[in-house]
This record gives sequence, structure tokens and C-alpha cells, in this order.
Amino acid sequence: MGEFVRVAGTTEVKPGCGIVAEVQGKALAVFNIGGTFYAIDNTCVHRGGPLGEGDVEGSIVTCPWHGWQYDVTTGTCVANPAAQVERYEVKIEGADVKVLL
Repeated sequence: MGEFVRVAGTTEVKPGCGIVAEVQGKALAVFNIGGTFYAIDNTCVHRGGPLGEGDVEGSIVTCPWHGWQYDVTTGTCVANPAAQVERYEVKIEGADVKVLL
């Protein structure tokens, strides 16, 4: 069974934005969508672009390298639902965003 690990403070991830968080050897993309936090793998399945640095519109993040889009709530690629990045369970404890690894 995994454990919840702190990846950011709630104030570090602005609404409608994402950040890259390195934790336990993993690069995660952490997003704040309307006050709800989501975490997915930071690496786009297309060419490895950093999803946490992409533009966010609604719940869709666009990879800054080649424009692939993912739903941050599910990790599913918009254009190719068979292409997915791993999604992680998130919980808030106090002012901490924690992810189940």
C-alpha cells in the first residue's frame, strides 16, 4: 500500500494552473482546477514534454512541446483516449497537497 506524500502547498498551485513537483524520484504535474487539486505524471506520452508547464483551460492541459492535450481529472489524452498518463489520488491536509504514491 502506498502512502500520501506532500507535493506542494495549496497556495503554490494557483487556480487554473499547474506546477511540476519532484517527489520520491517521480516528476508529477499538480493542478488546481476550481479549488480541486489533481496530479498526473508530468511526462507527455508523445515526446516527454512537461505537462505541469502547459497551459490549462478548464480541466484540459496542453503539452507545451507539441500540443497534445490531456484531461487532468482522468489523465486521458483528448485526441487519443487510448493514450493516458498515470493519475494519482490527491488529498488536502491543512495547507498541504498530498499525493498517494
